[in-house]
Amino acid sequence: MRVKEILRTATQAWSPAAHHPAYLALGTSAQQLDASFNTTAALELFEMDFADKSMDMKLKGSLSTSNRFHSLIWVTFGMGVDGSSGRLIGGGENGTVTVYSPEAILNGTDDAIIGQSNKHTGPVQALDYNHFQSNLLASGANDSEIYIWDLNNFSNPMTPGSKSQLVEDVCVVAWNKQVQHILASAGPSGRAVVWDLRKNEPIIKISDHSNRMHCSGMLWHPEVATQMILASEDDRLPVIQMWDLRFATSPLKVLENHTRGILSVSWSQADSELLLSSAKDNRILCWNPNTAEVTYELPTANQWCFDVQWCPRNPALLSAASFDGHISVYTVMGGCLEAQQYSTVDKISAAFDPSDPFGTGQALPPLQVPQPTAAPTIIPPLRTPPKWERRPIGASFTFGGKLVTFENPRPSQPPPSPQPPRQVYVSQVITEAEFLQRSRELQATLQSGSFVSYCHNKISSAPSEAEQDIWRFLLVNFEEEARVKFLRLLGFSKDELEKKISSSLGKKLQPNGHGLDVNDLAEKMQTLSAQMADDGSGSAPPPTDFFSQIQKEKTPFPIPVSADTDGLISQALLVGNFEGAVDLCLSDGRYAEAILLSISGGEELLKKTQQRYLSKQTNRVSMLISSVVTQNWRDIVQACELDNWREALAALLTYANPEEFASLCDTLGSRLEAGGTEKRCLQACLCYICSGNIHRLVECWSSQRDCTTPLTLEDLVEKVMVLRKSIERLRNSEVTVQSSVLDEKLIHYANLLANQGSLETALSYLPPKSDQANLQMLRERLCVAQGSAAQPHHPKAPAGGAIPATAHTAQPQGQFPPAVPLQMPKAGETAMPPVFTPQVPHTTHTPGVPRPARPAYPQYPAAAPGFLPSQPVGGPLMFPPSSLSGPVPPLSSAPGGMVPMMAAPPPPGFLPSTSMPPVPTSSLPGGPVPMFSGPSGPTSAPQSIAPPPLSTAPPPAGVGYPQGGPGAPGAKTYTPSVPPPPTGAHDGWNDPPAVRGGPRHKKIPGDYTPPAPITAPVMSLPTEGAVSQDRVQVPPGAPQEPSLQVLQQLPAERVEHKEIPAEHTILKSTFDSLVQRCQLAATDPQTKRKLDDASKRIGSLYDKLREQTLSPSILTGLHEISCCVSGRNYQRALELHTQVVSSSNFSEISAFMPVLKVLMTIGNKLGV
Repeated sequence: MRVKEILRTATQAWSPAAHHPAYLALGTSAQQLDASFNTTAALELFEMDFADKSMDMKLKGSLSTSNRFHSLIWVTFGMGVDGSSGRLIGGGENGTVTVYSPEAILNGTDDAIIGQSNKHTGPVQALDYNHFQSNLLASGANDSEIYIWDLNNFSNPMTPGSKSQLVEDVCVVAWNKQVQHILASAGPSGRAVVWDLRKNEPIIKISDHSNRMHCSGMLWHPEVATQMILASEDDRLPVIQMWDLRFATSPLKVLENHTRGILSVSWSQADSELLLSSAKDNRILCWNPNTAEVTYELPTANQWCFDVQWCPRNPALLSAASFDGHISVYTVMGGCLEAQQYSTVDKISAAFDPSDPFGTGQALPPLQVPQPTAAPTIIPPLRTPPKWERRPIGASFTFGGKLVTFENPRPSQPPPSPQPPRQVYVSQVITEAEFLQRSRELQATLQSGSFVSYCHNKISSAPSEAEQDIWRFLLVNFEEEARVKFLRLLGFSKDELEKKISSSLGKKLQPNGHGLDVNDLAEKMQTLSAQMADDGSGSAPPPTDFFSQIQKEKTPFPIPVSADTDGLISQALLVGNFEGAVDLCLSDGRYAEAILLSISGGEELLKKTQQRYLSKQTNRVSMLISSVVTQNWRDIVQACELDNWREALAALLTYANPEEFASLCDTLGSRLEAGGTEKRCLQACLCYICSGNIHRLVECWSSQRDCTTPLTLEDLVEKVMVLRKSIERLRNSEVTVQSSVLDEKLIHYANLLANQGSLETALSYLPPKSDQANLQMLRERLCVAQGSAAQPHHPKAPAGGAIPATAHTAQPQGQFPPAVPLQMPKAGETAMPPVFTPQVPHTTHTPGVPRPARPAYPQYPAAAPGFLPSQPVGGPLMFPPSSLSGPVPPLSSAPGGMVPMMAAPPPPGFLPSTSMPPVPTSSLPGGPVPMFSGPSGPTSAPQSIAPPPLSTAPPPAGVGYPQGGPGAPGAKTYTPSVPPPPTGAHDGWNDPPAVRGGPRHKKIPGDYTPPAPITAPVMSLPTEGAVSQDRVQVPPGAPQEPSLQVLQQLPAERVEHKEIPAEHTILKSTFDSLVQRCQLAATDPQTKRKLDDASKRIGSLYDKLREQTLSPSILTGLHEISCCVSGRNYQRALELHTQVVSSSNFSEISAFMPVLKVLMTIGNKLGV
């Protein structure tokens, strides 16, 4: 499309690419006359100003010359020096070569001509300059004259060699664009000569022997040094020939589309695939020389264009000089002709004087411009984008952290036709390596269930003491005796307290734990023996006289009945008025007598007496004593000083009712959170961890920590997922958390994971809500990126997110939904080894009070809620929400004809290790199938069996939280004293533990039905009585009536593992990390089985580290292996392994060294 126009008949030259703004130099063309036969000549400079919407170009400078121009070029020589714009070189019609200063022409000074020479004898028709050395200039004229000029010494030109034998005019000279000492010249005969200026001789001559072509243009290829084109002016052969000097016998390509002779050619320096040609057929064509196709044709007037040139500065522009006296500037990028149409109308209107154009004294009416009815004409651009519009290299980020890149390298030679397809590279970009690594470790932990080691690692790497406290509290939820350990973390140890009490009383604490001073007791016994010896001078009386002597030794005492306080108390007691006697004692300050009498007066009187006594006490512990006695802990958490939050939480852990524990902890946490400081909020987080309130934990943590960065958000998600898993472990079912704050954080977390390429993990963290547009879009994009259909996705349990219990609807083969009758397993399926429940008499039950499904063995301090209720034999098994769902074994699999029941494992820390084994990690949702001990020993269930759908019944308390929270003390339950029948010839895992100092129970035959124990409620007894006894809160350690239940509640012996020495903990963390990485990357079932076996057998190494039984040489070798494993240098690690095995006692290392080799081999294979 034409953008600018100048009315001149001139030879043209563009300013160099480095010059700004772009100028077009026009020299009056030789051998051409206008209608006025004007013979003057000038050199003019026009500016390209696109801010001006008109078609005119601004004339910036003009210089009158003595001769007209056959050729004109603008060189970069001297550009930038003292504001110089380079040099203009003109070839005149009388054989002169003149050097002009553009800045002098622009300024209008007289020193515009810098140099001039008349060496040529004829018109100078050809000019070109060396692009490597801009001071070198080549000119061609008549009689085969070619001169090489040095602009530094313009008076003495040189010749490239001797004149050719065929003397003819030189119409074109051209310097090679790649090799600076190669020059080419061509004449009308169609023969081109290539000169080597180092040798000053021609090195090759090119001519078309079959067709004599009249050469009008010659150009070197901008990028390929050996290729050039020749244009033919002959109407009989209007072609452009492309030659390659390596095959100079015939043209490489012939471009044929013009119908008449070609007048001018120009090759774009910005894109070698754009070649302009103008011909006598009034057409300007743009070619692709590589394909010999016409890619664009410019709309021109019906006049010949004798010169076309590309603009060096703006590669989309070109200028065309025609014989009708127009210099037009075109663009190959297309455009709209509407502006040009209005510009023409404006010119017509401006040509007349609107006031009185014809001298008639009448003004010209305004010109009525007809409104265009048709759409403006749109000129299309090039068919293919030019190289300057093509990105030489490009990159774009896409969803999932993918980086898509491409490149268009410049080929050293023209690409073959057709061109090979370009390559697009897709790579994964990870910008948050630490965030992604921590996320993978969390995911591996959620899948493997190794939360204890994960929490230990977090404690060791925590940056602050407050962070360590949070992870210690989370760790306790996965350990036994959680309540005791919570108290220990709060600074309260029962053993330490007994020592302090004994020290305060002046007694020596004995290993028996009763605080008896043995020396004091021995001294008193010795004194008593001496007194008896002194008094026993005579013979000792017979034993039968003992009671008679007691009666004689008693002295008479009076019973006062006077009107004073003692007498009134006596009279009240004599008539049974305990309430009056208590009132008298209280009014007289006799609090001990009042409490003793109120005990005899009944429970109601005792409560009143306690309240009156406590109301009068004002010392520092009176409020705590009042809460202990009255079981009113809400006053403690609402009124205690915030600095005593540890003491308040310890009291809740010791005494609070499980149903109230979570709300009391939340109340204490709310008070701490209201403090507003970071310290108080971290303390509140500990309270929320104890109560299991994930929603409040997220809100509290987010209020003080900026959770927008990847690492800080990872900190929060780690804590939330671990706490959630501890609650699921306590409830044995998935947890639904309704929290908009948590959903927002998880969506952000999923976005971050997706940006790092972890698409599957990101999808698993998305909340199940589908009403949010951004959540639906993210889920759809994740599904599409993984190649699956976009549908509501419910992630696996280990990955986190709020997952409703009704998410899974499909029933896997071999599993049974809740509340269905017992069925036999299908043929070919392996029944899950059952957990046996002894037959006990059915008892009535009140809703809200948990009942055990199996006898509760010695516990400390009490059994945790959530056990399955007993069910009659033959009826359907009803699984409550807190039960562990799993395959139901057939009736025949239970010995003795008893119904097997799936009992929920207890919450962490509430049963000693000898009472029930800890919940295996495989029983967690999403992990491997749990393993149970059957009649013939431990048996693993098939890996294909997964837990069935969870029950949709609402949770018993809270919004998806277990009753009482992870740290709540257990509710007391009645437990039968008769042990269950044995599961085989040897002691099973559910055999009762041996009680120290208690009677040993004999083995009971499998067909023996135990009688109902006296400590359990009987079916015929009223329910209320059983419930009232069960609800009595007795503090741990308080004196109780001796019974079988007391004996059963004695804690069983447990073996405390020693800690691994600090200098060797790096071994455990390194090898555990290797196991987790391998489990995360392994996909082969055989490899997974090897890793599961190795993760268990590696514990023998840790046992030896705890016992410190390994020799120094072995320890040194293990540390060297650990360093290599940390650096992923498995080859070196295996070499060190061989050295350690060959130089050590095999019996000392046989338990763990083979396992290490398996792990390192798998790690090397997986590349983790």
